[in-house]
Amino acid sequence: MEKIVLAYSGGLDTSVILKWLQNKYNCPVVTFTADIGQGEELEPIEQKAKNLGVEEIYIENLQEEFVRDYVFPMFRANTIYEGNYLLGTAIARPLIAKRQIEIAKEVGADAVAHGATGKGNDQVRFELGYYANNPDIKIIAPWRDWEFETRSDLIKFAEENQIAFPKDKAGEPPFSTDANLLHTSSEGKILEDPWVDVPDYVYTRTNNLLDTPNSPEIINIEFEKGDPIGLNGKKLKPHILLSELNLIAGKHGVGRIDIVENRFVGMKSRGVYETPGGTILINAHRAIESITLDRGEAHTKDEIMPKYAEIIYNGLWFSSERNAIQNLIDSTQLRVNGEVRIKIFKGNVIILGRRSPNSLYDSELVSFDERGDYDQKDAEGFIKINSVRIKKNKIKK
Repeated sequence: MEKIVLAYSGGLDTSVILKWLQNKYNCPVVTFTADIGQGEELEPIEQKAKNLGVEEIYIENLQEEFVRDYVFPMFRANTIYEGNYLLGTAIARPLIAKRQIEIAKEVGADAVAHGATGKGNDQVRFELGYYANNPDIKIIAPWRDWEFETRSDLIKFAEENQIAFPKDKAGEPPFSTDANLLHTSSEGKILEDPWVDVPDYVYTRTNNLLDTPNSPEIINIEFEKGDPIGLNGKKLKPHILLSELNLIAGKHGVGRIDIVENRFVGMKSRGVYETPGGTILINAHRAIESITLDRGEAHTKDEIMPKYAEIIYNGLWFSSERNAIQNLIDSTQLRVNGEVRIKIFKGNVIILGRRSPNSLYDSELVSFDERGDYDQKDAEGFIKINSVRIKKNKIKK
C-alpha cells in the first residue's frame, strides 16, 4: 500500500485501526470523518488523529447532501425494510463510501479502510460502495484480518500504544450505537436477547411516552415533486427541515421501534431504532400521494418498494437496478405537490388533512349525496364480468 484513506470516527475501534494500519503497512494514513448529523463534537476527532501522527485529516459536513440526495430519494418510495425499518444506517453508507473514494483520488491513495466488523451489513455496504466508485481500489477490513478477537484486546492495544479513548470504554460497553441526521441505532450486548425489554436509557432522541407533552402539536408540511420543502409555512433546506422534525417528533416520543431483522450476511439481529423526523415524513408523504397519485401508480410503487428497500439494505445503492427503480419512482412524483396537516401526540402521527393543486380527489364523484359523472347502473356489468372466473371455479370444485 502506498497510502490509505480510513473512515475514521475517533472512537476506540477506528483509533486502534488507525495505529494498526500504520504499523502493518508502514505508509501514510489519511483520515476521513463525515459529519452527517451524528451530533458529536468534531474537534476532538481531529486532535486524536493528529496525536496519532496523521498529517492529512478530512472532516466534512455532508448533512445537506445526505438528506437531499439519499434520504429524500429513498422516502419518495415510502421505503421500509421488513415492514418496520426506515434504513437509517443503510442509507448513510453509500455517501460515506463515495466521498472516501473521491478523497483517495485527491490524495493519491491506492487503498481505503473501514471499521465495520465481519458479522454485519456495513462491511458489504462500504465495500460495494467503494467498488462502484473505483473498481480498482484496494480495500482493507481490519476486523476480518487482524489478530484481535475481543474488545478487551483492543483496549489492551490502545493502552500499550497510548491511544486515548473514553474512560467508560475501559469495560465492555453495554451496547453499540450508530447515529446520523435520520436516525440512531442501538444493538448488541444487553439488547441481544429479543425477549428482554429495552432499558429506557438506550433511547437518546425520543422521550418516553410518560414524559411527553399532554397537549398535541399541529404541524404543516409542504411537498414539491415528492420532497418536503417547507414546515409550518417556512421554506427550509432539506437537512434543516429534517432537524426541525426530529426535535418535534422526539419531544412527543415518535419514531421508536424494536425489531429483529434479517441481515444480508445471513443472521438475525435485534435492532433498536429511533427515527423521529423520518417517521413523520413517511406518513406525510403517503398522505399527499393518496390524493395526487393514480391508483395504478400508487399500487405499482407499493409492489416494488420491498425490493427497493432490500436493494438499499444490501448495500446496492449504486447498482443499475436501484437507478432503474429510482427513475420509475421519480417519474411518479411530478404531481406530488401540496400540503399535509398533522397532529403529533403521545408517539402518534395523525393525519388531519391533505390538499394539492394536483389533487385527483373528486368530492362530487365520491359523494353519496351527488350523482356526479358516474352511473351506478354500470357497476352491475362490472361486477358480472369480474364474477365469471369465480363462478367457473365454483363449478369445478
